[in-house]
Amino acid sequence: MPTSIRTLSTADLDRAAQILGEAFADYPWTNWCVAEDARLERISSLQRIYLEHMALPHGSAYIDTTGNGVIAFLPPDTPAPTAQVSARIAGLHGDRLDRLMAAEERMSTLPVPDGAWVLATIGTTPHSRGTGLGTALMKHGLTELDRAGHACWLDTSTERNLPLYQRFGFTVVEHLTLDGDLSVWRMHRRKP
Repeated sequence: MPTSIRTLSTADLDRAAQILGEAFADYPWTNWCVAEDARLERISSLQRIYLEHMALPHGSAYIDTTGNGVIAFLPPDTPAPTAQVSARIAGLHGDRLDRLMAAEERMSTLPVPDGAWVLATIGTTPHSRGTGLGTALMKHGLTELDRAGHACWLDTSTERNLPLYQRFGFTVVEHLTLDGDLSVWRMHRRKP
């Protein structure tokens, strides 16, 4: 049976945050820039904040109808979070905030196609991995971006993700190493 994908709503935020928390619990980037204590709760809370304050009001976000996968895209003109939201984000990063700030400064110099949207997040529950759900989410989200004529970019810190993204037309344009041990790949996908 084909996977059905729909637009994420405010009512989905708690479930979406839980999905993404589980999906990123063992991800190199979040392990590197989110404090260790209560990491799963911190990651879930961060994902909820980004979905609620950035993706829903400014971008596009989708969830599958079984509630096992989420994807979100942000446009290039997404406003920065308010000071109050930024303070919550900083608190959730805990003792890793300085690391994050230094990484973001360095990564801000990496190329981004003009007018491109960013694939901000994609994740599935651990028991949904390998079922094709991530592929279905990518197809749905990228079809919508293509329909609107938008290029896309992303960052990933897991080398095994590269072939998946390459299947969808992304190409590696930069690779950098942060603090000598965290790799990040910047990938671009052209306009249709």
